[in-house]
Amino acid sequence: MSQLDAILSHVDASLDASLDRLFELIAIPSISTEAAFAPDCRRAADWLAAELSALGMDASVRDTTGHPMVVGHGPGIPGPHVLFYGHYDVQPVDPLELWTNPPFEPKLVPQPDGETHILGRGASDDKGQLLTFIEACRAWKNVTGSLPIRISMLFEGEEEAGSPSLAPFLDAYGDELRADIMLVCDTDMWDHDTPAITTMWRGFVSEEFEIVCGDRDLHSGMFGSAARNAAQVMGTIIGKLRLDDGSVGIPGFYDDVTELPEVMREQWASLPFDAEKFLADVGLTTPAGEAGRSVLEQVWARPTCEINGVWSGYTGDGFKTVIPARASAKLSFRLVDGQDPDRIRGLFRAFVESLLPPDCSVTFKAYAAAAAQAMPLDGALLNKARDALSIEWEREAALAGTGGSIPILGEFKRRLGMDSLLVGFARFDNRIHSPNEKYDLSSFHKGIRSWVRILSAFSETPA
Repeated sequence: MSQLDAILSHVDASLDASLDRLFELIAIPSISTEAAFAPDCRRAADWLAAELSALGMDASVRDTTGHPMVVGHGPGIPGPHVLFYGHYDVQPVDPLELWTNPPFEPKLVPQPDGETHILGRGASDDKGQLLTFIEACRAWKNVTGSLPIRISMLFEGEEEAGSPSLAPFLDAYGDELRADIMLVCDTDMWDHDTPAITTMWRGFVSEEFEIVCGDRDLHSGMFGSAARNAAQVMGTIIGKLRLDDGSVGIPGFYDDVTELPEVMREQWASLPFDAEKFLADVGLTTPAGEAGRSVLEQVWARPTCEINGVWSGYTGDGFKTVIPARASAKLSFRLVDGQDPDRIRGLFRAFVESLLPPDCSVTFKAYAAAAAQAMPLDGALLNKARDALSIEWEREAALAGTGGSIPILGEFKRRLGMDSLLVGFARFDNRIHSPNEKYDLSSFHKGIRSWVRILSAFSETPA
């Protein structure tokens, strides 16, 4: 039996013990957004630090202005140095009455299709996911006596609260945490049986603006046509943000956007994705993005402008014939690699100002922003991870994008210069953030095995 086969056999034989540890961690109600659970967040951090110490790592709980961080460092072994990131905090459990089982009393529930669900808050997001990596390291240590490469780990307790302590922590401990690559296990499989590596995620800009015309609402009979209507001005501006072909109408918006590499376009085209069903599942039939782009391109690889809310005038019961003096809107942009969030915010504001008629003014309010990121597709570690996943799951791992944004990864890139490799084993029906969150037992088991294979492949890579 090869060393790799021996470690994988150990994973299989030790699955019940791994599940026991997962149940212990899920049972800690580490809800980061509710002050009453602060002691439980620290208890979860202490639990993780103890597990890392058991692996022979130099592990500690580090205080922040919020919930603590957990940092662990393995010995300096030849090969690449990886930093594994996860979060131990979880979402609140309300509404509690919708849970079929107490959320912090994890339970195995067999399913008619032969799958088994691990029920509990945090089972998928992110306790089950992060423990797949810890258990893979444990298997390496138990079988070989050491970890295969130099491994560091960072677990935070505020991811579900927006990670307010992360940036200051990275500024303070960046030199200690910097590695060749960051590994993240907080993403999805492509489908039930196909693993995926997320190689690109979009950035974002969020903005609110208010248009003012006149000093008060006016009587629509006395001032109709003669007075500017703020709601109409707002409607005109919003109507010009998107063109008839689905593209964004702001001049200069696409200046820094690059085309999707052909190899990626071909790979996406080969994925088992039903665009019609994707839209039909939400009651739609026709893609609304840029003409000539596939649905996957529209949601993964192209920038967007979306109106998130608009309000103006009288909206109560009955009727009030006024000409609104004020109109407001919130909107967001999803950005792709190469676009500068600050530049996009400036282009948007200049666009709005250029469309203002006489007697109208505008004020802006900036919300959060983050840059997009994309992993180099020719990276040695990415391709070794993809090959390892493909072997374990017996089908080619997908190189996927995500239409969402992951601001914390931008912090690591900006402050530490680190790229991130996102390998997750969640499934789309895991009900994260909702009642009856679950993690499939097969995700947990094969996730551990997958990391064992990935670490083996990384150990054969020069530093």
